[in-house]
Amino acid sequence: MKISYKWLQQFIQTSKTPEELSLILTNIGLEVESLEKVQTIPGGLEGLVIGYVKECTQHPNADRLKVTRVDVGLGEDLQIVCGANNVAAGQKVVVATVNTTVHPTAGEPFKINKSKIRGEVSEGMICAEDEIGLGHDHDGIMELNADAIIGSAAKDYFNLQDDFVFEIGLTPNRADAASHLGVARDLAAYLKIPVIMPDLSGFKVQNQDLNIPVMVEDQEACPRYSSLSISGISIKESPEWLKDKLNAIGVRPINNVVDVTNFVLHELGQPLHAFDADAISGNKVLVKKLAEGTVFRTLDDADRKLSADDLMICNAAEPMCIAGVFGGISSGVKQSTTKIFLESAWFNPVSVRKTSKRHGLKTDASFRFERGTDPDMTVTALKRAAILIQELAGGQISSEISDIYPSPAKPFSVEISFKNVSRLIGKTIPADEIRATLLGLGIKISSEDSEGMKLEVPAYKVDVTREVDIIEEILRIHGYDNVEIPSQIRASLNTTIKPDKEVLQNQIADLLSANGFFEILSNSLTKLSYSAEPERAVRILNPLSSDLDVMRQNLLFSGLEAIAYNQNRRNSDLKFYEFGKVYNLDQDTYKENQRLSVFLSGSKNAESWNSKSVNINFYNLKSAVDLIIGRLNIKGLASSETANPDLSSGISYRKGEKSLVEFGAVSKKALKKLDISSEVFYADFDWDLIVRSVRNNKISYAEVSKFPSVRRDLSMLLNKDISFEQLKQIAQKTEKGLLKEINVFDVYVGDKLPEGKKSYALSFLLQDEEKTLTDKQIDAIMQKLILNFEKQAGAEIRK
Repeated sequence: MKISYKWLQQFIQTSKTPEELSLILTNIGLEVESLEKVQTIPGGLEGLVIGYVKECTQHPNADRLKVTRVDVGLGEDLQIVCGANNVAAGQKVVVATVNTTVHPTAGEPFKINKSKIRGEVSEGMICAEDEIGLGHDHDGIMELNADAIIGSAAKDYFNLQDDFVFEIGLTPNRADAASHLGVARDLAAYLKIPVIMPDLSGFKVQNQDLNIPVMVEDQEACPRYSSLSISGISIKESPEWLKDKLNAIGVRPINNVVDVTNFVLHELGQPLHAFDADAISGNKVLVKKLAEGTVFRTLDDADRKLSADDLMICNAAEPMCIAGVFGGISSGVKQSTTKIFLESAWFNPVSVRKTSKRHGLKTDASFRFERGTDPDMTVTALKRAAILIQELAGGQISSEISDIYPSPAKPFSVEISFKNVSRLIGKTIPADEIRATLLGLGIKISSEDSEGMKLEVPAYKVDVTREVDIIEEILRIHGYDNVEIPSQIRASLNTTIKPDKEVLQNQIADLLSANGFFEILSNSLTKLSYSAEPERAVRILNPLSSDLDVMRQNLLFSGLEAIAYNQNRRNSDLKFYEFGKVYNLDQDTYKENQRLSVFLSGSKNAESWNSKSVNINFYNLKSAVDLIIGRLNIKGLASSETANPDLSSGISYRKGEKSLVEFGAVSKKALKKLDISSEVFYADFDWDLIVRSVRNNKISYAEVSKFPSVRRDLSMLLNKDISFEQLKQIAQKTEKGLLKEINVFDVYVGDKLPEGKKSYALSFLLQDEEKTLTDKQIDAIMQKLILNFEKQAGAEIRK
């Protein structure tokens, strides 16, 4: 959700900078994901100044060019060559000085450099309006008023003011904050300042010439329906101030009436809909449900088959709008519209959510209705919109406000105890501060004594219905960071079964973080298209969107989404890990499993003058996997090639018959789903199996041997299909007592070897804990190894 800084300042008077407000909003529960500077026009006229043309003479080498001397307030005049036919001495003009970047209406931005034009020095540019993004006129330079101040900034002359837009990650429970007013309420409560509401004193009904009766047939789906009519309007383009506000938050301006409804929606959080009154057949509006399968054409010119559960706004002959979701193509405001019927309603959130999901329509209106709008805001928003429409489109309010509200919503009654507030927050907050916070949030205090308070919570706070919710509101505004850590900590004996899952997870998290990995946390909901086994996917009965319709079956694609996000922002050297649950359907049983994923992509090390940048490879991932296994002290793992379809190649470490971890290069098919072109390496740990393995794995300690180890090497020729793991198993079975380590330190494959062959060089570390090994013992062991390699692996020992 986008919130404009300048727009917020119409509700609250504060000198806090956008950066300061970002921190405050995040601290009180409205997380600011980004803060972006928005300019009314590209470039914001930065570097452009007001100049005065002192002299204007003919260019000696060009008939269509003039040489001017311009005062821009620097003490020394600038010589500027200009090709405009209307440039003349005595003019006030806009000048782009050297090193200024100008942003034309059409085309790419360009930088002004000091240059020679046909032999004459030019130290800037005298600008036409299309050259600086102020319009499309290129007939000549802009001639400013005589009172323009020489040397002043052009942005000040044209009264351009930069705005800042907060991108707020609004959680589903905070429907009350889905508007500038809602955000302003929280800030006002924190800053202990009042909220300034829009002035509605100008609302006045001029006549009764356009009374349109309303009948609500389904009052459960539409508990409140407010409306009025306006006649004699003129549809045209909105003024700049309104277009600037909508553009700043990413809403495309359409016309003055529609723009007002969008403006009020984002200002007050109340969706509105304007109907062309001439399209209301029978001069009456019916709020009802239609027969199953009724075809309705929406604003996007698509025919949709309605469900018998879809609430519709209809005239006497046909449907006009899907209530709370999307308008119809025939009843919307057009260029020829002269009178409108304006709707401001409170629709049942469940009804709107189901309809929106059923038709795959997500709009700004449905976003708010689904979460719950303020039932007491409908008439206020109606008056606000009517005043603005009259201001921008003319016309007269031609009916009284119709307000069908048979069962008014009641505030939530909640009691709080000061003792519980202190207990849950972990700090005693003075009653005066609690009182000020609650009143600042719009919560009324019915009664109060030394023990606590009885409160009335407004209906727009849909998530505040219990004492703990009130305490959360108090803590939110007081500040989580303001709850001090006590100097005394009380603890009890830990009777948790060892190993403690959380402690074990923290140990591995610390290990990975210390080795340069970053922990990520992703959504458990994902796309069905990511599923390798769709028939085993756990589907959501009422998904928020088609992109979040199943529970994830692995951690691969959530990690790839994080990698794609970073790579698209030129951050390509990535090392991630994530602990998370995955979900699968096994016949009629739902299964939940804890996993650990590890991701590597990009370069192993940053580019430097004294070292080359080396791409991460499979062995970097294997090193990370072995590091984790080693830290967990899990022994006796067997390895084999993985059969994971999401990996193009890789290895599986098994504990008995079960796979403990699978790791390797992610397949191109999986990478293509997220348009990732670079190689990604991925490890998938069965964390539940790890916890069980660690629990059953006793750690033993032994004294460091006093006797030296001995190394022997063997070089052998093998078939290409023989793996190092096979050789390792042969060696370990051959010599179980004295063989401590086996390693491959050289591999060669090339045209100097027979086809289908490869060369391995292995090292063997031998050691006896009780005595020094003799040459005779060592030779005997090596001979047994050679014999078994030749017999079981078909090896040819190279001298």
